[in-house]
Amino acid sequence: MGDNTVQFQTSSPSQPHDSLPVSSQSPEHQPSSSKPKESHEITFSSSPYIGSPDRLVTSIPPSGARTPTAVGARTPGGTIKSRHLTPKFLTPLTSFSRTALHLTKLDPTDAWLPITESRNGNAYYAAFHTLCAGIGIQALILPLAFTILGWAWGVITLTLTYIWQLYTLYLLVNMHESPENGLRYSRYMQLAKAAFGPRLGRILAKFSIVYLSLGTCVASIIIGASTSKIFFQIVCAGGKCNPEKLTVVEWYLVFTCAVLILSQLPNLNSIAGVSLIGAITALGYCTTIWVVSVSKDRLPNVSYNPISIGSKVTRFFDVLNALGIIAFAFRGHNLVLEIQATMPTNKVQPSQVPMWNGIKVSYTLVALCLFPLAIGGYWAYGQMIPPSGMLTALFAYHSQDVSKTVLGLTSLLVIINALSSFQIYAMPAFDEMESKYVRRYKKPCEWWHRMIMRSVFAFTCFFLAVAIPFLANLAGLVGGIALPVTLAYPCFMWLRIKKPKVYGFSWWLNWVLGVIGMILSGLLIAAGLYVVIHDGVKFNFFKPV
Repeated sequence: MGDNTVQFQTSSPSQPHDSLPVSSQSPEHQPSSSKPKESHEITFSSSPYIGSPDRLVTSIPPSGARTPTAVGARTPGGTIKSRHLTPKFLTPLTSFSRTALHLTKLDPTDAWLPITESRNGNAYYAAFHTLCAGIGIQALILPLAFTILGWAWGVITLTLTYIWQLYTLYLLVNMHESPENGLRYSRYMQLAKAAFGPRLGRILAKFSIVYLSLGTCVASIIIGASTSKIFFQIVCAGGKCNPEKLTVVEWYLVFTCAVLILSQLPNLNSIAGVSLIGAITALGYCTTIWVVSVSKDRLPNVSYNPISIGSKVTRFFDVLNALGIIAFAFRGHNLVLEIQATMPTNKVQPSQVPMWNGIKVSYTLVALCLFPLAIGGYWAYGQMIPPSGMLTALFAYHSQDVSKTVLGLTSLLVIINALSSFQIYAMPAFDEMESKYVRRYKKPCEWWHRMIMRSVFAFTCFFLAVAIPFLANLAGLVGGIALPVTLAYPCFMWLRIKKPKVYGFSWWLNWVLGVIGMILSGLLIAAGLYVVIHDGVKFNFFKPV
C-alpha cells in the first residue's frame, strides 16, 4: 500500500504550554483558535504489521510548535480518527506530575489500541499496576514450598529468586526503548521478536504469555467465585439469607458478570484506579492472614521436618515442584513493557526513570508481603498447612477463635483483588483482539464491538473455570511454564539487543542466568507433570467445588 498523506494543523505560538501533549491528542481534538493556522504535512510510510514499535522524536520543536514526526508507522486510511470515545470522568485518577511538553509521537494505529491509547502514565501508575500484577493469591501457597525445602533452603531459594526476578525487571525496563534506532517496544511480544526474530520470538514467547495471562484470568474467576460463596456464608451466618441457594457454577457466573462490567474500561491507564484498589486489597489480605496466623501461635504438635517420603526420584521432583511454587509467586513480567508503554518519554526524561521508580516502591512492598507470608505461615502451621494454602488454613484452624468480622473482611479483600487482577492480566488479550480488528478494517474498534469481544473473552474464561476448576492445584507446573518469561528470556534479550562485551561480566552473568533459567524451566515442567501423575490431582472436569 502506498504512502498516505495526513493533514495536521498546529496551534498558534500563543498557545500555552500546559495544554495536552501531542501523544494524547488526535487531529479532530486539536484546540480551536480564531487565528489562521498553518498546515503541515506528515507522511506515514507503510510498515508490515499493525502496532509496530513506536519511533521517538529526538528533536525539540520551536516554542509553540506542535508538529510531530512519525517514522515507520502505518496509517489505515486517509484520515486518522480518534479513538478517545470515553468521557474524561471515566479516568479514575489524575496525573500526579506532568512534564511541560511530551515529545513522543505514537504510531497512529497504536493510538487505537488499549495498551498504547493513553500515554499520560507516571511512576504512581507504574507502582499501582506492578503491585497489583505482582501480588496475588499464588503468594498464599508459598509455605507449601517450605514443607519440602525446609527453613534454610526455603529462605535462601525465596531470596535468590526475588533478587533474580528484580534483575530481569531492570533489564526489561531498560530495553523498552532503544536510543540507537528510536524505537519503543510497547509489548513483550514485540521485544521478543526484535531479539529473536519474528518467527522464533513468537514460538518462544507466545505460548508462555498467553498461558500466563489466560491462566491468571481463569484462576481469578475460580478464586473470586469460591471466596464469594464463603463470604456470603460468613455474612449470612445466623441470618435469614441463604447463600446455598446459588450453586457453585452460578457463583462463577455472578463473579464473571462483575468482571465483565469492569472490563469495559477502555485502556490500561483507565484502570489505574482499579489497580490501586487491587494493590491495597492484596497488601491487606496478605498482611491480615500472616498476622492472624502468627498472633494465634503455632498449632499443637507442629513439625518443621522437610517431607522426605518416597523414593529419591519422588523427593527430587518434589523439590523441583517446590521451586516451581516459588517461581510462580513472582509473576507480572509479561506486563512490564505494556505498563511502561503508557508513559511519555523524551531524551530529558526517558520512560525508564519513572517506571523504575515505581517498580522499586512496588517490589519493596511485594517483599514485605511475600517473605512474612512464607516464613510466618510455615512457622504457624508447619507440615500441617493445607495444599490450597494460607487462606484455607485460616478458615480451617481459626474459624472459631477469630472474629467473623476479620474472616469476612479477609474474604472481601480476596474477592476485590481477584476482580482487579483479572483486569490487568486481561488487557494484553484485549489489545491483541482489537489489533486484529484494526489490521483487518483499518479503523479504530467501535465501542460496541469492543464490548462484544471483551464479553466473549470473559465468558471463555468462565467456561474454562467451570471446565478445569482444579487449575489452582497446578501451581508448580504453571510456574515452570511461566518461568522463562520471568527469569530467562530477559537475559537472552539483553544479550541480543544490547550486545554487551563478549566474555565481560554482563555477558557471563546473562548467559549463566539465561541457561540456568531454561534448564530449570524444563525440570520444573517435568516435575509438575510427575507430581500430577504420581501424587494425583482430582481432575473434576465440569465439577467445580
